[in-house]
Amino acid sequence: MSVATGSMQRPAARGMKTFTLIWTGQLVSLIGSGLTSFALGVWVYQTTGSATQYALIPLFFTLPNLLLSPLAGALVDRWDRRWVMILSDTGAALTTLTIALLLRAGQLQVWHIYLAVGVGSAFSVFQWPAYSAATTLLVAKKHYGRASGMVQLGQAIGHIISPVLAGLLVVKIQVWGVILLDFATFLFAVITLLFVHVPRPETTAEGEESKGTLLREAAYGWTYLIVRPGLMGMLILFATLNFLMGFTNALFTPMILAFTSADVLGTVLSIAGSGMLVGGLVMSIWGGSKRRIRGLLGFLMLAELSIVAIGLRPSVPLIAAASFGFFFCIPIVSGSSQAIWQSKVAPDVQGRVFSVRSMIATSATPLAYILAGPLADRVFEPLLAVGGPLAGSVGRIIGAGPGRGIGLIFILMGVFNMLATAVGYLYPRIRLVEDELPDAIAGETPAADE
Repeated sequence: MSVATGSMQRPAARGMKTFTLIWTGQLVSLIGSGLTSFALGVWVYQTTGSATQYALIPLFFTLPNLLLSPLAGALVDRWDRRWVMILSDTGAALTTLTIALLLRAGQLQVWHIYLAVGVGSAFSVFQWPAYSAATTLLVAKKHYGRASGMVQLGQAIGHIISPVLAGLLVVKIQVWGVILLDFATFLFAVITLLFVHVPRPETTAEGEESKGTLLREAAYGWTYLIVRPGLMGMLILFATLNFLMGFTNALFTPMILAFTSADVLGTVLSIAGSGMLVGGLVMSIWGGSKRRIRGLLGFLMLAELSIVAIGLRPSVPLIAAASFGFFFCIPIVSGSSQAIWQSKVAPDVQGRVFSVRSMIATSATPLAYILAGPLADRVFEPLLAVGGPLAGSVGRIIGAGPGRGIGLIFILMGVFNMLATAVGYLYPRIRLVEDELPDAIAGETPAADE
């Protein structure tokens, strides 16, 4: 396996300042997207009353990632990464505008939301690898963990602000107005990108090896990972975890709404987002443990314990506290993982590798979204209904009634996740991935402003 040498230099034009400007635009866009996600999610569940139909929203968001990722990654490596992000944000903005106009005209149907989510996700398939690969070129290697922490911090700010702000704005400007505001935030992100420069990576041995037709380049991400069992093992672990967490992602809102109101849901989501905010701040300042894989696996265990706690009782304080704990861990897990990948993968093939990485990591998630609603509605909720088969046994511990079947799903998924993480630690290729793979950039050329 050939790797880039220390002679590869990254342009020192703007460095961290450029990344921070891009990050600011994406932060504003994330807040807008959070407004739309919260408003439409509640609208779908309250309109249909079905956990199954609600769970189809994340399913339609995930499918384009599986279908388009390899091709998108190859195109990202071919094209200017700044323009990829601009076109991605523009496409998502137009999709959002369409939903706002349909809602304003009183013509919005649930299937419109599924279609819009799928189209918007197709644009995001290009945006994420371009953003990640651009960050590698702009930020000094020693700051990868901190930059990843900033990205997670931006998501946390969106988690905190969006639910509360959406609840207030829906009353003032209605749902269609909230979605129109999201459209404006996309435009802000595009404008920030128009004023920055993202350098193109120099060609490495891996980049030369991968050149060819578009299909050959798209398949290179697979080739790159197959001969690196440590990275592939991490992906298989995350694919397993994402499958199990897919159940909890799809069912969190229905579980809360089963015993309380939408405004309480917004408060819980904001508290959860504050956990992500604190975790993102910690990661931005700390940068992660020296042995990143240990920090990744350790905080994964803590996050999985929090999932178990969320399902224990229909208690808003307990669920809010456990959600805070879960989301506190996520930026540290994600930041540690991202820093490993940015360090080990050559910059000029990161579009392809990161796209395949995303596809594998989320490959089983759609199945979780398909199964989550029916399992909740037809199996677990009846089992723990008042007078249900498990009401007198399991129900004595976690309670019986609406939402308790979903609570049991949370407990089971948390336990299974902990077992999967333990297996990942016992696999030496994962545990020693930082030792067995050389860094893609052997030297370090900090950007001028650092």
